[in-house]
Amino acid sequence: MPDPVILSAGSLHLDVIVEAPGLPRPDQTLAGTAVTYAFGGKGGNQAAAAARAGAEAHMAGAIGTDDFAATLRGALDAAHVRRAGVQTHPGPSGMSVAILDPAGTYGAIIVSGANLHYRPEATAFPKRCAALLLQNEIPEAANLHLARRAASTGIRVILNAAPARPTSPELLRLTDLLIVNRGEAADLLGLPEATLNPGAAAKALTALGPKATIVTLGADGLAADRFTQSPFPAKVISTHGAGDAFTGALAAEWARGIPLEHAARFAQAAASLHVATPPADRAAITETAIRQRLTG
Repeated sequence: MPDPVILSAGSLHLDVIVEAPGLPRPDQTLAGTAVTYAFGGKGGNQAAAAARAGAEAHMAGAIGTDDFAATLRGALDAAHVRRAGVQTHPGPSGMSVAILDPAGTYGAIIVSGANLHYRPEATAFPKRCAALLLQNEIPEAANLHLARRAASTGIRVILNAAPARPTSPELLRLTDLLIVNRGEAADLLGLPEATLNPGAAAKALTALGPKATIVTLGADGLAADRFTQSPFPAKVISTHGAGDAFTGALAAEWARGIPLEHAARFAQAAASLHVATPPADRAAITETAIRQRLTG
């Protein structure tokens, strides 16, 4: 059977990851302990995760004309992501700054740069494309344009509505699977996160238009509109990018025709490997390793 074909259309960033004792309060300066530079952006991360999970992953997005651009192209090549759909626009590439604390939790700020100039009308869907991955780090209009095209040709639309922002009813209706974390679910529903019931939230979000919804809960597993799943235990090194690892792996497995509940379990296995693996070693996570985690 040929590998499933996934198109991830979204952001490409160079991540600056700073290790620090915690997130600073307003007007506070903290001394960090280390800094690393990594390939990122939700679009790029999810494409790489889908490739690691055994998909033929394609990337559509935009980079700039700065020094970051060559790094981003090289990272896509190293991840075995096909990048014919990556556009170049004058100016800076996208970037983010993430602060990582000793417990492995983080906060981040993104500067979109060239991502805001991405032209979806210039994107060609690859042959045999089974799923379109979308996120909220490119303009809503771009997501809507691509979702319309995908839906019109029977390509599944997976929307990871992160970071949270108002989402048009039309885009939700075009979405086959909505993936959000607890905070994003609360924001979309206008509810306080502290009192959110994840299962009820998943059902309420599905009622807004998507065919199915998954609310990821990190160490608490996940809740979908039709099922719940416990987490895989993992010794956490860093949660940075865990949601992208989950989404990319789920897209790959679901595109193979696996039922959503089982595809979500595969994705949880991938995310558990991601958080327990040092960032520099995550390229070694493979479909085989994920399946061993799933069965072991």
